[in-house]
Amino acid sequence: MSNPSKLRVVQWATGGVGKAAIECVLNHPGLELAGCWVHSPDKDGRDVGDILGIGALGVRATNSIDEVLALDADCVMYSPLIPNDDEVVAILRSGKNVVTPVGWVYPDPDNKRHRAVADAAIEGGVTLHGSGIHPGGITERFPLMLSSLSSAVTHVRAEEFSDIRTYNAPDVVRHIMGFGGTPEEATQGPMAGLLEAGFKQSVRMIADRMGFRIEPNIRTIQDVAVATADIDYEPFPITAGAVAARRFRWQALVDGEPVITAAVNWLMGEENLEPAWNFGGLGERFEVEITGDPTVSLTFKGLQPETIAEGLVKNPGVVATANHCVNAIPDVCAAAPGIKTYLDLPLFAGRPAPGVATA
Repeated sequence: MSNPSKLRVVQWATGGVGKAAIECVLNHPGLELAGCWVHSPDKDGRDVGDILGIGALGVRATNSIDEVLALDADCVMYSPLIPNDDEVVAILRSGKNVVTPVGWVYPDPDNKRHRAVADAAIEGGVTLHGSGIHPGGITERFPLMLSSLSSAVTHVRAEEFSDIRTYNAPDVVRHIMGFGGTPEEATQGPMAGLLEAGFKQSVRMIADRMGFRIEPNIRTIQDVAVATADIDYEPFPITAGAVAARRFRWQALVDGEPVITAAVNWLMGEENLEPAWNFGGLGERFEVEITGDPTVSLTFKGLQPETIAEGLVKNPGVVATANHCVNAIPDVCAAAPGIKTYLDLPLFAGRPAPGVATA
């Protein structure tokens, strides 16, 4: 029996982010799990708790979109590997709010696809919010907060340094990210296109909110490093000459000079790379830096696992991505219809652990 005082949440897809989102919903005193869409037919009909290995929850998974749309639910946490605008439009038109880590962090109102999603939200009387980590928090929410400590700002930087061996999705690492292939395959593959939409939105949010008059085109730079010898990576071979590290930069320019930079550094460890990239002695981390008066920097630790083995079991960055979305649900459900970004919503927060005294 559902609890009328709780918001009913549907989880869309049960990859790493999806499983973590379900656990966050179960831990949240204001939410309850109402349903779950799964991609693979072998999960269809199974108890969601069985899929997660945590014991029966009394909620059955389905791979029928129509069944999900027919559910009595307040919000869908939408986290497929690749977003589908038609799916999101259908969810919104069914009268369900959406939180997601796969897009819409700061959509362009002149983009026809974005307008169609926004129109669907208004028609359904509901709200869509794009969140996550990078993009979706580290790249825009935290830089904006940190920038309030400085004046005369000349540059804003948000950057990730991660060992990609801890990301437990080898098919994605090989075929989408391009690791283990040739440099030409990597640079011509889908990764840059999949990333740039989100990161460019993040950069534009910072520019608009802070008042930078940037040039229309945001510069994209991607580089690769190759292995100089075989690198130990269990899912597939990383042999000499194969791609073993990738860097991406998205830069907003004023008079040809970068004023905002969002960056990603993904390495298969720090050994046997050419060029000899590394994490700069500070280890895996996320960094936010505001260059101004004064220059202020913030380093995030704990969003990457301490060991590769730990990351393959439970990657804290994946968990944080899910939590950032789920914790937004009460405020998203309370917001006016349409697409709402961090600039439109209150400062939402996590909740105490179950059993800890709460107000």
